[in-house]
Amino acid sequence: MTIIAAADGSALGNPGPAGWAWYVDDSCWRAGGWPHGTNNQGELMAVLDLFRSTAHVPQEELLILCDSQYVINCITKWMPGWKRKGWRKADGKPVLNVDLLKDIDQAIVGRKYTFEWVKGHAGHDLNEAADERARAVATAYQQGVAHRGGPGFPGAKEQVHGQDQAKSPHRTEARAAQTRRSEPVPVSAGAGAGAGAGASAAGGGSAPAKADRSSRPHFEPTLFGESGIFGQADLFSELDEDASGQQLSAEDTVLALERELLRPDVRADIGRIGVLLHPDFAEIGSSGRFWTRDAMMMALEEDPGEPSELELLSADRLSDNTILLNYRSFAHTGSALRSSVWMLDRGQWRLRFHQGTLEN
Repeated sequence: MTIIAAADGSALGNPGPAGWAWYVDDSCWRAGGWPHGTNNQGELMAVLDLFRSTAHVPQEELLILCDSQYVINCITKWMPGWKRKGWRKADGKPVLNVDLLKDIDQAIVGRKYTFEWVKGHAGHDLNEAADERARAVATAYQQGVAHRGGPGFPGAKEQVHGQDQAKSPHRTEARAAQTRRSEPVPVSAGAGAGAGAGASAAGGGSAPAKADRSSRPHFEPTLFGESGIFGQADLFSELDEDASGQQLSAEDTVLALERELLRPDVRADIGRIGVLLHPDFAEIGSSGRFWTRDAMMMALEEDPGEPSELELLSADRLSDNTILLNYRSFAHTGSALRSSVWMLDRGQWRLRFHQGTLEN
């Protein structure tokens, strides 16, 4: 028998009050969280807890539905390389969320499993159920109230990492040692619901064929500059917490996020890009190419473009939940006029549409 389950995470503020959940059906699901964490930590913890909760039935195969390309790639592609390098990325920096990843690495030994990417917030029943429960936990921590932990998996042993174990990220060493396997060390902001196309299997997935770039100009003045397709998986990084959204107007918050997107280190972090780009994001480059969210995110893995400066021309509130930015960007390859439409999506400003035009 194959156990089909969705795993998801949620963070309000990212980082902020965070939750995780996996869901098989209404009688078989589990959720937990922390007062402070990231989306990536929630996504990873949901997967880890699913493996742990089914450890008593190792003969059963797991089909894990996940809307985070970061999580899928971590487990199916990158962990072996990271382990060989002492849990360090290609640039020599430590791998983020390493405690969770090490625990997952142990939990998957001897297990049969397959990951399947599903688009988040797109009406997939199991994904929506997991997302709803993870977000409910994050909201409960935000409000300081109890949350539902779920019935768990039938026959599973009671585990320390289940429900209200993570009362504070700032605990004594003794308490930290007791719960280290269940709570990721809170890190500063960065990651979220990733995206990507297709499915990845336990032994790793095959990458889609590279797109033909022969007809593309050397500098296409999109939001992200010139971009390639696919790249080094080890480039993931979580950025310092962006406090720009604290006590700022909506316009100033959106402007700060736009500036963030002009940084190559942010564009190379698909976890962060997954947070900043709306699920229905679209972009039209000056060459006329139409970019979807998934295509853009995958392209940025290899070539995040060059750094750019921003000169704001206007910031217009189109509605309570929509802001239009018009600005000029400057880079060593030239300047461009750009327009970005930002929408408020469940408390997070996300880029819905972008268009750039190269200036002569």
